[in-house]
Order: sequence, then C-alpha cells, then structure tokens
Amino acid sequence: MDRRRQKTREAVFAALGRLLKQKSHHKITVQEIIDEANVGRTTFYAHFETKDDLLRELCEELFAHIVDSALDAAHTHGRYSDAPAPNSVFLHLFQHLEQDDRNVLELLCCKSSDLFLRYFKDSLNAMVRSWLSGASHGEWEDLPEDFLVNHISSTFVETVLWWLKNRRKQAPEELMRYFGTVLGPVVALEDEF
Repeated sequence: MDRRRQKTREAVFAALGRLLKQKSHHKITVQEIIDEANVGRTTFYAHFETKDDLLRELCEELFAHIVDSALDAAHTHGRYSDAPAPNSVFLHLFQHLEQDDRNVLELLCCKSSDLFLRYFKDSLNAMVRSWLSGASHGEWEDLPEDFLVNHISSTFVETVLWWLKNRRKQAPEELMRYFGTVLGPVVALEDEF
C-alpha cells in the first residue's frame, strides 16, 4: 500500500476512534467521519464501501496486529526492545494490551465496545483454534473443539474486561496467573501458550 493511501486510512481510523469516544458507532455518520478526518467523500468511499466496512477493517488491523505480535517470538518493539518476548502467547497478549500502543483499550471500553469485543474474540478464536490443532489432547479430547475455543477466548476477553474495570491494577504476569488458574482444570496452558 502506498504511503498516501496508508496516511488516509490512518486518518480515517483515528477520526473514527475519536468519534467513538463521544457516541455509539451506529449514531456516527459518514459525514462526521470525513469531517473529522478532513478527507473528501469520494476519498472515503475509495477506501471503504460503508461505515461498517471501515469498522471491520479497523478491527481486523488492530486485532491482527496484537495477535500477530503475540505469536511472533521475534517481536521486539515497545516492551521487548531490550528483552525477548515471553514464551506464553497469552502473557504476551496481556503485555501488549498493557502497552496499548494503538488505543485498543479505549475501543474495548467505548460506547460501541460490544462490536470491538466481538472482533477481538474472533481474532482470539483463530489463534486458539490454531493452538488446539497442534496441542496434545488430554482430558478434554472428547469435548468439541469449537466449545473449547469459545471457552478459552471468552475467558480471556472477560479477564481483560475485569482488568479494565479494576483500573488495570494487576501486572500482566498476575493476570496470566489468574487466567491460567481458571483454565487449568479445562486445558493446561503450557509455557508455549
């Protein structure tokens, strides 16, 4: 993607983020977005077919960045610039959320948080499904995979929401301990996950 196109998309994403702090997604108009982003209507529609496409692409980009960074053992920006990333993907996710370099936490708490939480959970589902396909099956081998994926992803999302409601008092390592303790009876979250 060329630099000009990328700058326009970033401006529109940022505009939507600012507007979401003020009102729900369904109450925001395309006109408000283009005014806030300082782009023309034609430019907006050259990048996004609808306001819902904008939301979907914003979520895909944000959550793909977080999940991909957590899966990448060579991830070295931000918190890991001087140290290796943790072995646990979930711990890495907690740490990435704590860093909040793309204001994801604000979106998870905004007036349209249910939309963002759904996209976040879908991103997690793909990651968990991938892990389960390569994991050794233990006591949970007779449970449907989609049930396990949903359970693990939902527990992670609820842990993040609890952490946000409690003003982010716990360190990521402590959140991981809570998360691992709750999921321990269901599936062992080994160091790699």
